[in-house]
Amino acid sequence: MASEGTGRTIILVHGNSSSARVWRPLLESEFGQRFRCLAVDLPGHGGSGRREHPADYSLRSYASLLVGFAEELGGDDTVITGWSLGGHITLEAVPQLPGVAGFVLFGTPPIAGPEDVSRAFLPNPAMNAGFSAEVDLESALSFASSFLAPGSTAATDQFVADILATDGAARAGLLASLESGAFTDEVAVVADLTRPLAVLQGEGEQLVSLDYLRGLAMPTLWRGAVQILPGVGHAPHVEAPLDFADVLTRFIDDLD
Repeated sequence: MASEGTGRTIILVHGNSSSARVWRPLLESEFGQRFRCLAVDLPGHGGSGRREHPADYSLRSYASLLVGFAEELGGDDTVITGWSLGGHITLEAVPQLPGVAGFVLFGTPPIAGPEDVSRAFLPNPAMNAGFSAEVDLESALSFASSFLAPGSTAATDQFVADILATDGAARAGLLASLESGAFTDEVAVVADLTRPLAVLQGEGEQLVSLDYLRGLAMPTLWRGAVQILPGVGHAPHVEAPLDFADVLTRFIDDLD
C-alpha cells in the first residue's frame, strides 16, 4: 500500500495481528500527499499469504524481509516507522540498515531478553490474544479495545477484522521468539544507535509502561524525551491520525 507523495520515503510497519490497512488514514492525509509512504503486510497478516514454516514467523525472519524491502527501495533518506510488533521488527533490522536516516517507534518498549517483558509491558489480560493461535470474537474485541485509550470512541471494527484474519501461527511464532530470546538485544540497539530515534507514547496507553521507556538509555532520542501524545492510547495513528502525522512531520523535518 502506497501514498501519492513523492518526498522522503517513509516505510510503515504494522503491529501484531494487524495489516497495512491500519495506516490508511495517514496515507490519505496531507502527510501521505507530501511523503512517499509505503506500508507492508507482514507474512500471515493482511493480504500477505500464510507461511508453512514456523521460522517464517520469527522476529528475525520479519526483520530480514524489512531489510530486503528497504534495500530494494534504495536511498539514504528513508525513515522507518514501526508500531508495536513493527517497532520490534525495526529494532531487529537496525544493524542491517546503515543507510536509514531515522527511526520512529511507538507502542514498542525495547527489551534485552524475555526477563524484560514483565517490566516493559503493563499487566493487561487482553494482550494474551496477541500470543494465542486461536482467537475468538470476544477475545479479538478485548484485544482491539486495548489498542485505544480508555473511554475512546474510535471504532475497533478494522482492528477486529485484522485480528481474526491473521494466521494464528504468526502469533504462536511471535510467542516462541519472545520465550526463546531469539531476537536482538533491543536495549543495546537503542543505546548504541547513532541515528535519530523518535519514541512516541499515547497518554492513555494500556499495554506499554512509560516508566520503563523513560528508564532506558537512548542517546539519540529526539528532543531528549519520549513524546507523549494526549488523548490516545496504543494506536495514535488510528485514534488521532492528523495529530500523529503532525508529530511525525516535525521529526522528519528535523532530520533535514
